Amino acid sequence: MDFALPEHLPGLLAEMDAFIEAEIKPLERENMQYFDRRREFARTDLDNGGVPAREWEDLLDEMRRRADAAGWLRYGLPVEFGGRGGSNLDMAVIREHLAHKGLGLHNDLQDESSIVGNFPQVIMMSRFGTEAQKAEWVEAMLTGERSMAFGLTEPNHGSDATWMETTAVRDGDDWVINGAKRWNTGVHRATHDLVFARTSGSAGSATGITAFLVPTDTPGFTVPYYWWTFNMPSDHGEVELSDVRVPADAVLGEVDHGLEVGQTFLHENRIRQAASSLGAAQYCIDRAAQYAGDRIVFGKPLSVNQAVQWPLAELQTEAQMVRLLVYYAAWHLDRDHHMEVSDKVSMANYRANRLVCEAADRAMQIHGGVGYSRHEPFEHIYRHHRRYRITEGAEEIQIRRVAQRMLKFGRK
Repeated sequence: MDFALPEHLPGLLAEMDAFIEAEIKPLERENMQYFDRRREFARTDLDNGGVPAREWEDLLDEMRRRADAAGWLRYGLPVEFGGRGGSNLDMAVIREHLAHKGLGLHNDLQDESSIVGNFPQVIMMSRFGTEAQKAEWVEAMLTGERSMAFGLTEPNHGSDATWMETTAVRDGDDWVINGAKRWNTGVHRATHDLVFARTSGSAGSATGITAFLVPTDTPGFTVPYYWWTFNMPSDHGEVELSDVRVPADAVLGEVDHGLEVGQTFLHENRIRQAASSLGAAQYCIDRAAQYAGDRIVFGKPLSVNQAVQWPLAELQTEAQMVRLLVYYAAWHLDRDHHMEVSDKVSMANYRANRLVCEAADRAMQIHGGVGYSRHEPFEHIYRHHRRYRITEGAEEIQIRRVAQRMLKFGRK
């Protein structure tokens, strides 16, 4: 058993760091209002529903443009899409590395924007789209000409997605959709919303749900408001669909098998989120350890106290265990069908997301009052990563997935 990283990765990470220092850090220094104590206030359009300010999103667009020109943005995508075919293990290592560098334009937590892009929508289109859809969508999504929000959760249904109340019925060659969606991330700028609706079967059935590419300017598609959240800005819209009509070619994947499309989105996101949570956790642990060694209290370094040592040692141990688990799950994801390794992905995700919350909280405590202030990044890291214990499948659902596989229930 070899625990060494693939031999191409250390050099790759060094090249990436050099690019960040040369191209991204100067841009960040010109726009520090988005990264210092003012960050959420500068990023948020307070008078427009709390959505991200356009100037902030323009800065992220410029970061992505530079990363794409340098060959980094599409690293994890297949060669036919201009990528380098980076593996899930590559992406896990890279995501951890970037988050471990701390807050910055190179890897912004709030928007999941990074110099190495996470493109679950492109992967969905690659796996489930028709040739015509791929030609129309893939490059357009990568350049920002088109964008896709994700409409799965509903006001009355979150993790229980198979009980969704949104429906779609045939009307000639078209489909007519009625219902409501919640937490439609990115819908404020999206050209389309990937809306999941029941097209057959009964509540609770995994089959009978279909995914539709719905243009956000379609009559009957409205966004009455955006949810203000623990971490701002918020681009999580409430969506209402009233007799929304789309053509037959708006279906992504097979009719009645839309949850397979949704599962692909979730698995691609979960393993990368786990890696980012791990990297951010290690950043908090390292910063806390450094501060504890430098801070003198009662004439001695803070680090001599067991009350400081032991929690940090526990966190460092947990981080190493989670690191091995994340890499293990990513390695399997590269070799097996994503549903066959869903329990491993769930293990990595819920443990990593808990870890970063604990690490950020402990870093705040060790730093004392200044750790609680907005002049340190720990409160921002905590507020951002706390949502991952709910989104992309609540941790209880992910634990249930592990139990389901372990105890062999819910399967024929």
